Amino acid sequence: MAQQRDYYEVLGVPRDADRKAIKSAFRKLALKYHPDRNKEAGAAETFKEIAEAYAVLYDPKKRAEYDARGHAGVAGFSTEDLFGGIDFEDIFGGLGFDFGGFGGGGLFDRLFRRRAGPPRGANIEVTLYVPMERVLKGGEETVHLSRPTTCPNCRGSGAKPGTEPRSCQTCGGSGQKIKSQRRGGVSFQQISTCPECRGRGHFIDQPCPECAGTGRSVRDETLKVKIPVGVEEGMALRVPGHGMAGEADGGAPGDLFVIVRTAADPRFERRGANLWRSEIIEVADAALGTTLVAPTLDGPVTAKVPAGTQPDTVLRLRGKGLPQFGGGRRGDLLLHIQVHVPEELTSKERALYDQLRRLSGSPRHGGA
Repeated sequence: MAQQRDYYEVLGVPRDADRKAIKSAFRKLALKYHPDRNKEAGAAETFKEIAEAYAVLYDPKKRAEYDARGHAGVAGFSTEDLFGGIDFEDIFGGLGFDFGGFGGGGLFDRLFRRRAGPPRGANIEVTLYVPMERVLKGGEETVHLSRPTTCPNCRGSGAKPGTEPRSCQTCGGSGQKIKSQRRGGVSFQQISTCPECRGRGHFIDQPCPECAGTGRSVRDETLKVKIPVGVEEGMALRVPGHGMAGEADGGAPGDLFVIVRTAADPRFERRGANLWRSEIIEVADAALGTTLVAPTLDGPVTAKVPAGTQPDTVLRLRGKGLPQFGGGRRGDLLLHIQVHVPEELTSKERALYDQLRRLSGSPRHGGA
């Protein structure tokens, strides 16, 4: 077994840290390594490690046991004992993120518990493009999807209501054919798919007219998804129970993961919490300075272009970008200044540029 790291080291806090510092450190790390947000290998294991460290250090009694005896002092706690009393909604409420505790099918059920019974259905991923204004303020967005679900008419049996599937007599409903042999005192079993029912274990004499005997129907759904303020590019928002139906009877459905992308905006390009925009100015404005009106998510603002501005200069408008996810300041709007050099000149413009060249002492390389 790999050696466990010190819980204080895991959270990056000193041994005399108070509960407020421990809670703040956990929140910061949990947002970074949440498995729905961080798809890198090992993120889920790292999240489990920091969650366990928080559960021990935030609880005064568990922390005292840990300080006195190390990991052995808390080795007897079950996962329910560790995490059952933590109000994760209090820590992460309002972010629209799955930090649900035990019993509600949330993140901790997925990471720390193994489900008994039939396997769950597969998860579904859909991509949702949201405007930058939604990233700025948060709120609800509508998601449309079609997914196979248990047929409501036959309740998944595939048989017409009022009838039942007929069990295969060849395999006794198991879907398997078992042939036993004994050789030299050793028993062997050869298991193969039942040739009569082809592994289904039953026959449907009167198929359900709604699903044609498949037990599944395609269902169109419209869901409201809460978009947190500052939602990051590619963040996955989990909607429990809206994935594929379980393959076996009694199998719970999978989950829906909504992958959030920022919709294209002709005004800006998003780079994290910062926004970028190109502005083209004339040569004279670059030399003499000017002002320009730039759009922002809060409305137009006036930006000063200083005299002597060079091509590819970047002007920063602080706090005019997008909010950072999880709180904190807003990013900036960066204006990439491009200088327009005229390709065609009138005779008067050419004379003025020629005069300017003579005044600046630049060598002449021909021209009228």
